[in-house]
Amino acid sequence: MAKILFGVTGSIAAYKAAELARLFVRAGHEVKAVMTPSAVKFVTPLTFMTLTKNPVGVDEFALPEEWKPGHISLAEWADLVVVAPASANTLAKLRYGLADNYLTSVLLATKAPILAAPAMNTGMWENPATQENLQVLAARGVEIVEPDEGELACGTSGKGRMSEPEAVFAAAEKLLKGAQ
Repeated sequence: MAKILFGVTGSIAAYKAAELARLFVRAGHEVKAVMTPSAVKFVTPLTFMTLTKNPVGVDEFALPEEWKPGHISLAEWADLVVVAPASANTLAKLRYGLADNYLTSVLLATKAPILAAPAMNTGMWENPATQENLQVLAARGVEIVEPDEGELACGTSGKGRMSEPEAVFAAAEKLLKGAQ
């Protein structure tokens, strides 16, 4: 089975990420999670440590268990990187190559395929800057699982809900099969 690095960003949709992590583990994949500082405001690292049976990366500057910096070690370890939910902020950072937290440092360093499942308010999703970022990322080979339409946490309705965990899982499995 595959080694999946699972990135969780700051979004209310982070609660869905727990179920997605469970799906990867149930399928027999080895999963390690990295969370942005904003993600830990929504769900705790303990949640992902319990589900994956692995430590969770949050602090890029914590002393690594080995001599190699953690973000490099994880970047090289992964067969696939899944970012779910992928916030507009993290997508913009990935587009511009910014590495100001553990997850974005791993994203910049990895050669593994990247799958992103955006989650944000409809206005943020439809913003020309976000759409341009997504086009650039897709041209670079980042796979995007488009968000669903429906009720959003902000009380509005529209496109921006993170796709259901099963849909993101299916997209990841398809990517992994194509990599073989």
